[in-house]
Amino acid sequence: MRIGELARRAEVSIKAVRYYERLGLITPQRRKNGYREYDEGHLRAVTEIRELIKNGINPGKAGPFIECLDAGHEHSDECPASLATLRHSITELDRVIASLSARRDLLTRKLESGATRSFQGKSISMTDFTALPDNLPVPADDGAADHLLGTAMPDLTLATSDGQQLGLGKLGSGRIVIYLYPLTGRPGVDLPEGWDAIPGARGCSTEACDFRDHHTDLQEAGADRVYGMSSQSPDYQAELVARLRLPFVMLSDPDFALGDALRLPTFTAPGHERLYSRLTLVVRDGKIEHLFYPIFPPNIHAQQVLEWLRAHSA
Repeated sequence: MRIGELARRAEVSIKAVRYYERLGLITPQRRKNGYREYDEGHLRAVTEIRELIKNGINPGKAGPFIECLDAGHEHSDECPASLATLRHSITELDRVIASLSARRDLLTRKLESGATRSFQGKSISMTDFTALPDNLPVPADDGAADHLLGTAMPDLTLATSDGQQLGLGKLGSGRIVIYLYPLTGRPGVDLPEGWDAIPGARGCSTEACDFRDHHTDLQEAGADRVYGMSSQSPDYQAELVARLRLPFVMLSDPDFALGDALRLPTFTAPGHERLYSRLTLVVRDGKIEHLFYPIFPPNIHAQQVLEWLRAHSA
C-alpha cells in the first residue's frame, strides 16, 4: 500500500507516518520508481504507536514495543525491554504527580493565607470540606423519627448565629427547611474519639457546604428559608457561618429544647453526653410536612432536599 492508504487505515496523518520513519520505528520498501511501499506489518506498527500515544507513551519510546511485535509476539508489552519502558514511564509519572502535588499544596497554602488576610482581618480557614473519608458506616433507620410527620412546631425561641432570636412556633406560612446535625469541627481541633466510626456522625461541614452551594436552587424550588441547627453555641455557629461563607443563619439549641419537645433522635459521643442525630425537617405552615432520616451521605443531602422540593411543588 502507499503512504496515504496506510495513514487512512491507521487513522493518522501522513506527516505522522513520516515522523515514525525518521524515528526508525517503521522502514518501508522502495519501489523502482522511488515510491514507498508499506504492508500489513507496517500498519500494525503504526496502529500500535497510535495506541501507545493514547496511553501516554510518546513515539520516541515506542521502539521496544515495535521490536517486540517484529519478534513475533502477539502483544507489544510481552518483552523485557517493553516492560522496562513501562516501568520507567510509571516512575516518570510518579515524579510528575509528586511535583504537581507539591505545587498544589503550596498554592493551597497561599490561597488560605491570602483569604485569611482578606476576610475582615480575621483568621478564617479555607479548608476543603467537600470530601468525606472512604468507608464511613451508613446509619440505619431506627424509627426514631417516625412520629414527627404532621407534628406542629413547638412555641420555642432559639438563638441564631447573627445575634437574633427565632421563634419556631412563628415561622409563618411557606416552606422552611431546618437541617439538624451533631456538631461541626474546627480546623486544628480534634473531633471526638472514634467519630468516623459512629454511623451518621461525620460530614457536618460537608453538609453545610452543600446547602450553601445549592441555597439559591432551594429557594427557587420553594424553600422560603433554610436553617442549620445543632447544640453548639451561637458564637460557635457564627464562626462557622463566617468560615464557610454560609448564606443562611444557624440555630443554636444547647439545652436540646427542640429535641425534648419533639422527641428528636440523639446520640452520645466521647466528651458529649448528647448530640443531635442528623435529621432534616421541611416545615410548611407551622407543621412538619416532610422529614429526612437517616441521612447519608451528608455531602449531597442538600441535593436530596432539592429533588424533593422540585417533585412536590407547593
